[in-house]
Amino acid sequence: MSLFQSLQPEEDSLAGRPLADRMRPQSLDEFIGQEELLGPGKPLRIQIERDDLTSLLLWGPPGCGKTTLARIIARTTKSEFLPFSAVMSGIKEIKEVMAKAEATRRYGRRTIVFVDEVHRFNRAQQDAFLPHVEAGNILLIGATTENPSFEVIAPLLSRMKVYVLKAHTKEQIVKLLERALVDSTRGLGAEKVQISGEILERIAILANGDARSAYNTLEALVMGTAPAADGRRVVTQERLEDVLQRKLLPYDKSGEEHFNLISALHKSVRNSDPDASLYWLARMLESGEDPLYVARRLVRMASEDIGLAEPHAVQVTIAAMQAFELLGPPEGNLALGQAAVYLALAPKSNAVYRAYGEIQNDLQSTMAEPVPLHIRNAATGLMKNLGYGKGYQYAHDHEDKVTDMTCLPESLAGRIYYHPTDQGFEARIRQRLEDIRRIQKRPAS
Repeated sequence: MSLFQSLQPEEDSLAGRPLADRMRPQSLDEFIGQEELLGPGKPLRIQIERDDLTSLLLWGPPGCGKTTLARIIARTTKSEFLPFSAVMSGIKEIKEVMAKAEATRRYGRRTIVFVDEVHRFNRAQQDAFLPHVEAGNILLIGATTENPSFEVIAPLLSRMKVYVLKAHTKEQIVKLLERALVDSTRGLGAEKVQISGEILERIAILANGDARSAYNTLEALVMGTAPAADGRRVVTQERLEDVLQRKLLPYDKSGEEHFNLISALHKSVRNSDPDASLYWLARMLESGEDPLYVARRLVRMASEDIGLAEPHAVQVTIAAMQAFELLGPPEGNLALGQAAVYLALAPKSNAVYRAYGEIQNDLQSTMAEPVPLHIRNAATGLMKNLGYGKGYQYAHDHEDKVTDMTCLPESLAGRIYYHPTDQGFEARIRQRLEDIRRIQKRPAS
């Protein structure tokens, strides 16, 4: 069998092929997800339907439909389809497939060369595609899970249109699984499967946006469930746990348990309990919570409960979020765990949080007074004549870089919102604020 095999006709035997492969959509109308690119009237869909494409690069996470979309493009445009693996192939194989594509072109038929994991090619291998893309011998479609800005050479990248594909949502994966369960030709419809919507949702959550992973889990689950006397395969949560070889923790991402667990995490951090903080964070992640939701909440905790007592807390939580986005689960979970422990051990202050809340209350209960004239900028002569900037004191002209000038509206003059604590770095801020207020009260010399 050739390494470079043309697209197989749909009537070929489905026997032995995995469910994920059998259930690949055959047309744009069957494709679920990527509506921003493939919805009716969207530019990419119009280009595909008009057969007006240039070489392109599909960038997205595993199982989001990159290979499937490439096959649909080939089928819709009636092109030869040559799948090409960057893992298995080198320059010799590239030259072979290019020669085949050039021969096909002489017969008036275009060839789409689909390169999976194109980021695995080195520079010389990527260079080998350039003359054939420029000559129009092939339409190159690359697929990558890595940022192409760093992994694809600039000359090749400049000749390809990059499309960013997103991971499937939970709802989209459930829809794909439901389709497989009723399809008697390509799916599992002939197996008479009885399965609850709750189990399908759990499969979708655990798949983390990867449709292929969800299909594999469903297939293993159904085929690992023995038929009952009436021929039905009754799928239970216990069977799902057997297939996954892990216990499924009770969790509802949109229900009370979701809010109970995030509350437990937040309050454990606030109470400076690193063990409980790490436990509740792991409980959420292992139950299928969106890790980026947890990461965003950690950033909030850094601002709400730690604040200026440890100014680096926000940086640590944002770095943890970025680390998770780079690594993904399960390795990225450790970065979030590290941030949670850091927040729990950090000194605590809600002084800025409370100050902001007091300002919100004042904004609701007082008039929105104009900005005092002396701190307005006199950008024109007219504004200067109207008194803009009159009486302004430039702090850098003063020895201590502090003046007694009032910057709040007149009705709020003297109002103090921020009351720093004596915790961590905020203790130094508190001392600095006391020094500033003492200088402001000092008689002018």
